[in-house]
Amino acid sequence: MTTSSTASPAAKAHGRFIRGSVSKVRRVLDQIRGRTYREALIMLEFMPYRSTGPITKVLRSAVANAEHNLGLDPASLVISTASADMGPSMKRYRPRAQGRAFAIKKQTCHISIAVVAKTDS
Repeated sequence: MTTSSTASPAAKAHGRFIRGSVSKVRRVLDQIRGRTYREALIMLEFMPYRSTGPITKVLRSAVANAEHNLGLDPASLVISTASADMGPSMKRYRPRAQGRAFAIKKQTCHISIAVVAKTDS
């Protein structure tokens, strides 16, 4: 993807060390990428996934950054990029039969969302 010098500035927000697997967060981000801010909020409100809570929080933060730092109107914002990267895994152990230990990995992820003003072209 190439960017030109006339491209509108993007406001970004990051949520780091969010508990949940990357694949489960990505399936929600794939649904809201490219949508307007209002459409994305409505979709996130009615999706049956646990990861919608942290994603909504990061999205609202990105829109607040756009409003406060860049002076953009929230009604004109579109989600340009939405990605999730793997964070560190917490290692825990569950006792099993005959003195064995069963390893459990509690995964975390980093969520990044960028919003830009919608262009009418």
